[in-house]
Amino acid sequence: MKRRREMEKGSEIQSAIEELSLLIKLKTSDNHDAALIPTRPFLYVCNLVIQVLDKIGPTMAVLRQDINQNVQRIEMQCDSDPSLYSNLVEILKKESDEANARKGASCSKAFVWLTRSLDFTVALLQRLVKDPDQEMEEAVKDSYNITLKPWHGWISSAAYRVALKLIPDTKAFINLLKRKDENNDTLAEDMETFISLLVPILEEIHSILIFYRLDKLKST
Repeated sequence: MKRRREMEKGSEIQSAIEELSLLIKLKTSDNHDAALIPTRPFLYVCNLVIQVLDKIGPTMAVLRQDINQNVQRIEMQCDSDPSLYSNLVEILKKESDEANARKGASCSKAFVWLTRSLDFTVALLQRLVKDPDQEMEEAVKDSYNITLKPWHGWISSAAYRVALKLIPDTKAFINLLKRKDENNDTLAEDMETFISLLVPILEEIHSILIFYRLDKLKST
């Protein structure tokens, strides 16, 4: 896809900023008052987050797999009616009306976990921007504890405890995030921009999840 090839020229954070800017532009250009989460740009951001998590290494393999599966699930639903489901909220509405939102492998549940994965990513980057010298293991653990752990059951939590032992050091992670010609200050600015764009969107999404009574879903 041409769009993705163009993105590869910049860092994952820069590409995510572009996608978030597009998502916000689509939202502000919309003429009706109903909730709107543009599906394709949202999923592009999630795919870029996978690339960021890949930099952490095998530690994030479980989360990466979950994100990928959840993106594919929503993409399949979107492909069934691209016009209607260009707004992700329409998918939530459909499953809510059919009383399927909490059942099986629903798109509603996929959306919940994608949102929580974005929460985790924001929390992690916020810590690294605030304290670049913080140990990576501590940053990941703290971010996990406040964003994902409250919703994970025993099995999922155990998997993450094992994965924490494989985390690279902070300097290595930062170097992996940077482009070859990028310095730490520029990367920090990009991370701050990414956070500032994504946080208001996540706040709106959490309000939508509360409206559809999806905010308390837990895993095994």
